[in-house]
Amino acid sequence: MEDQNMNSDEENKSSGDKEFVEKREDASKNMETAVTDSPSEIIDTSSAEIAVAAEVTPVTSEQTDTPAGLSQPNLQPTSDATVPTVERPPREPINIKIIYNKKKYDHFIDINCTILELKCDIEKLTGVPVATQKVMYKGSTQDTQTLKQLKVSKSANKFMVIGSTMDDLLKVATPDIKAANSSGAGTATATSKEPLCKQTVHKKVLDKHGKPEDVAVGIKGAALPLPNTPLSGMYNKYGGKTRLTFKLDSDELWIGTKERTQKIKMPSIKDIVSQPIEGHEDYHIMGIQLGSTEASKYWIYWVPAQYINAIKDTALGKWGEF
Repeated sequence: MEDQNMNSDEENKSSGDKEFVEKREDASKNMETAVTDSPSEIIDTSSAEIAVAAEVTPVTSEQTDTPAGLSQPNLQPTSDATVPTVERPPREPINIKIIYNKKKYDHFIDINCTILELKCDIEKLTGVPVATQKVMYKGSTQDTQTLKQLKVSKSANKFMVIGSTMDDLLKVATPDIKAANSSGAGTATATSKEPLCKQTVHKKVLDKHGKPEDVAVGIKGAALPLPNTPLSGMYNKYGGKTRLTFKLDSDELWIGTKERTQKIKMPSIKDIVSQPIEGHEDYHIMGIQLGSTEASKYWIYWVPAQYINAIKDTALGKWGEF
């Protein structure tokens, strides 16, 4: 009985072993099939991706810099493209007269040139640097103005130049010591004199007529260019209302009163002196030297202080401060 049981167990074991072996063989075959089929699938997939990639248009570096939704502009010029040019007005030469330091210069220049360009020509003619020039034509001028804008013509073509040459500036910077020592006594005498407003002849005029009501407002310590209108509201030694008009086109200074207008050629003016009025330092007493003697001075009272330098500069043809 025991032998029969043992034989039965052995048969079951062998049959189980056989089944196990068969399962292993099946599993092995499945694995071989999987290994064999897998590369072909990978190859097929890679080929499909390569085919798709081949259809994609290559992206250039220029396209990568262009924002999405915007097309790259065509920067290459077309055959019909033209470059615009700025046309300068045709040259219109005109003869002008330049007056500097009582000398006159004839000069041809394009009427479309600016005052700054004219100043460059004036520096070559007179030696006055552009930076120190003041050019006047019927009043003050601006560097950006053209001669055409100023309405320069054959009949109105005179320019007054005010300024100092480099030699003049150097002379002022290095004064003559010997001359200063030799004139020391005279300087002391001159400085010891009473101010103009305290001298009897001028004090009488000031006390008698007082300050004019219609005189322009004076500004102490200022230096302004001459206005475009005559200076008025002042009076002369007789108390007569006086106005000053600078006629640069004819190089004249007009001194007008109620009775008459005296037209003075500016080159004939020898000197101009002035002093502030004490207690009213925003106004000056001014004397215009018309001859060689003290009696030839034309005295004007209550001249606004801010115009004193401009009057001297224009009448004498050089900077009063130098």
